[in-house]
Amino acid sequence: MKEALDLASKSGIHRLITALEERGFLKRLAHRARALEVLKLPDSATPAAPPRGRGAFRPAVVGNDGVSPANDGIPILGRIAAGVPIEALQNEIGRVAAPLDLAAGDHFALEVKGDSMIQAGILDGDVVILKRGDTADSGDIVVALVDAEEATLKRLRKRGNSVALEAANPAYETRIFGPDRVQIQGKLVAMVRRYA
Repeated sequence: MKEALDLASKSGIHRLITALEERGFLKRLAHRARALEVLKLPDSATPAAPPRGRGAFRPAVVGNDGVSPANDGIPILGRIAAGVPIEALQNEIGRVAAPLDLAAGDHFALEVKGDSMIQAGILDGDVVILKRGDTADSGDIVVALVDAEEATLKRLRKRGNSVALEAANPAYETRIFGPDRVQIQGKLVAMVRRYA
């Protein structure tokens, strides 16, 4: 699986399987080593296989095609993990109206999946609006790309030469990385919650 997904380590596979299990896509079979059952496929599943080989997968949370004016809404570019990190996404899946006080600019939105940011008021299913950028201050909530493989929504803490990605839920551990392993993709500026 590591080679098929062109990941650098087996731990990335473990995180992906755990995330799929948490979201109800997979189930581990009891008393059978490494046995998994597929429970459902994502709505966006297609029969085409992704390209293979090192360099074929270029993860990025944000696309390079720019942002439409605020009156057209802000593009929702996929889903972001607020829990176990997931592979980075970059496909527009919809649009969200720009809040009135948000000036037109370089913004994008992501749908939140998971519960690691609940104490910051960010719940599963919320849509977060981020200002595109590669820098943030300590304490900002950011979309971070880790090891160019996985994306997550966490609070950024800078500690000397280390970067900590901190959850807002005591059930999740703070993850600490060297500065070269974390790329900031954007900083949280607004959130939309739908009640339906």
